[in-house]
Amino acid sequence: MVTPTGLDLLAQNNFGDTRTGGLTGPLGLLIIVLLAIATVFLIRSMNKRLRRLPDSFPPPTAGPAPTKKDGEEKVLDPTDPATETEAREESGSAPQK
Repeated sequence: MVTPTGLDLLAQNNFGDTRTGGLTGPLGLLIIVLLAIATVFLIRSMNKRLRRLPDSFPPPTAGPAPTKKDGEEKVLDPTDPATETEAREESGSAPQK
């Protein structure tokens, strides 16, 4: 059986808003102001880095894929289906016929 003092204990509000004059408002404002300052500095840094980039980049060269020469590795184009089968054959993962 629950006594009246037990009911009083259960009915008590202990969810953090029992303190008067809390700091949640000023602390929240401080966090928002700090986030705004950090955002301004990040934007300024990004603009500086973007200004350093050239106006245009040279177009990519579409030459033949380099071949193996004296210990150099062949660079494969991942979008070319022919080089995909070559890579499988070289690595040994191609199905044996």
